[in-house]
Amino acid sequence: MSSNKKRPSINYPLYGLMGITVVLLGILAMYNWPISAAGFILTAILFFFILLRDDRQKEEMAEYIATLSYRVKKVGEEALLEMPIGIMLINDEYDIEWVNPYISSSLYGDSLIGKSLYEVDETIISFIKNDEETATHVINGRFYRILFKRDEKLFYFFDVTDQVEIEQLYEDERLVFATIFLDNYDDVTQAMDDTTRSGLNNLVTSILNKWAQENEFFIKRVSSDRYLAVLNERILRALEKNKFTILDEVREATAKQNVSLTLSIGVGSGDLALPELGELAQSSLDLALGRGGDQATIKQPNGKVKFYGGKTNPVEKRTRVRARVISHALKELVMESDKVIIMGHKYPDMDAIGASIGILKIAQLNHQKGYIVVNPHEIDKGVKKLMDEIKKNDHLQSKFITSEAALDLATDDTLLVIVDTHKPSMLIEGKLLSRSGKVVVIDHHRRGEEFIQHPILVYMEPYASSTSELVTELLEYQPKTGKIEMLEATALLAGIVVDTKSFTLRTGARTFDAASYLRAHGADTVLVQKFLKEDVDTYIKRSKLIENVHFYQGSIAIATGTHGKFYDQVLIAQTADTLLTMEGVSASFVISYRSEDMIGISARSLGEINVQIIMESLDGGGHLTNAATQITGVSIEHAEELLIAAIDDYFEGRQQE
Repeated sequence: MSSNKKRPSINYPLYGLMGITVVLLGILAMYNWPISAAGFILTAILFFFILLRDDRQKEEMAEYIATLSYRVKKVGEEALLEMPIGIMLINDEYDIEWVNPYISSSLYGDSLIGKSLYEVDETIISFIKNDEETATHVINGRFYRILFKRDEKLFYFFDVTDQVEIEQLYEDERLVFATIFLDNYDDVTQAMDDTTRSGLNNLVTSILNKWAQENEFFIKRVSSDRYLAVLNERILRALEKNKFTILDEVREATAKQNVSLTLSIGVGSGDLALPELGELAQSSLDLALGRGGDQATIKQPNGKVKFYGGKTNPVEKRTRVRARVISHALKELVMESDKVIIMGHKYPDMDAIGASIGILKIAQLNHQKGYIVVNPHEIDKGVKKLMDEIKKNDHLQSKFITSEAALDLATDDTLLVIVDTHKPSMLIEGKLLSRSGKVVVIDHHRRGEEFIQHPILVYMEPYASSTSELVTELLEYQPKTGKIEMLEATALLAGIVVDTKSFTLRTGARTFDAASYLRAHGADTVLVQKFLKEDVDTYIKRSKLIENVHFYQGSIAIATGTHGKFYDQVLIAQTADTLLTMEGVSASFVISYRSEDMIGISARSLGEINVQIIMESLDGGGHLTNAATQITGVSIEHAEELLIAAIDDYFEGRQQE
């Protein structure tokens, strides 16, 4: 029968019309039975022909359905056997019960029926056990989207190679902007003659041009200390794989010319409009410079940031001029405000308290009210000794308030000064950021991914020893309307001493200048030592941690706490410092419980190993020689595994470079 034959239909309304006709003829019979009888005869004849027609239509319908069923069955068989889609049936034991020819010819080969999936493709087993319904899998160099019907134990394999390749091509060719900055170009070339400066410019430009040529991207010098690069995601991945070795090449090549010149690279990537990519690249560069330079920073639209380089101590670029400018700007902000509220990080250390007291003094020298936010239950033993001494000074003690009191005092005209941190999550009271009209950030840590939004003034110097050192320099340029008291100067000096480990780490000439200034204003070094004294219990706890030390890769000391014993961050940090003084130790890591669900890790090094990079890979941060992180929801053992993996990644990256 022809495959395009029209589908027959039965006209059921005729039966209804016949019924109505019989009823009407019955009524007519009561008045004129001859005519009614003739009508009945005609109706019976008509009904007979209708029945014959319906029988014929029913036969045609049955034949049509049979033909359609045959065609559907045939199409189904052809689809199963001939369409370029893989179909596989398995049983509960993951044995293959049936496959269509496409599976055998294109995917796995012949003789699959009866085999176990463990023999054929174990990846599909994990796909089933993970309760997934669809996934993309590579088979014989081609990409297949696998759809699993769990109830029927049925797999469909769709070849999506072309789609994946197009998507990959799109990802590879997405535009990327990079801004390259010569960190200390002005300082290095200031005293050079034209010939030497020209030679240095040619050296750096030739290195960067060669780098661009080898990696097939465009680079253009746009000013004496700045370059613009245009590349794509594929090239960016290659640069990331090589850990941006250009940073080392420029540093080493210029060092041979007795010049210490470093690069900072800010990269903007993602599916964004060109202006937004440019802004992202500039923002990345600002972040790299805020962390001390000599590194590459990649900002992505989702907020994630990647860091490469940053292996050397930041080159000191701050000058007396910058300190004076910042000091005068801070003075103006203080005088324009109704009050000043100073806040550090949670569980403040000596540096945070010392810097806070220094900012309080700046407010007082400008005849402005100032308050320091400290929660009494969040103070460690070392700071408690300083706070006990402050309690003897009623005037100073009255300036310390709780976070609740600070929230009540804050207005749109209040100046909030954040010291010794730049991360909102680490603040004593984060709500103050929205309650205060103006925010100032003063910090000596390398800038991290998380940063306080829209500060009106930022003074971040990662090469400074401490925030107390920065605040001391700001104090020098404030009005001489009052005298710095002995306890205020001592608190600032204590902050410097603690963060420099008594002037042994991260100490520059400016550090001694600040200490000299404080000593001249009455800072009591004996009182500082009193603050730093520890009790026997603390010494024993630290010794217990050191007892559990073991060495990794020869010179890396790793000490771990025990279950059920909690240590504060200061004690963990002190233990890491102590381990670093041991012979043969180049870096130390101490892992211990801070609370029921939080693990703290403190890291220290002598400079050969950049512990900042290692801690940043664990969502922490700090300096090249001093860093830390906190991890929640893991055990001591798991935290140690994560740390060792981060150390291995760090050394693997160094070997690639």
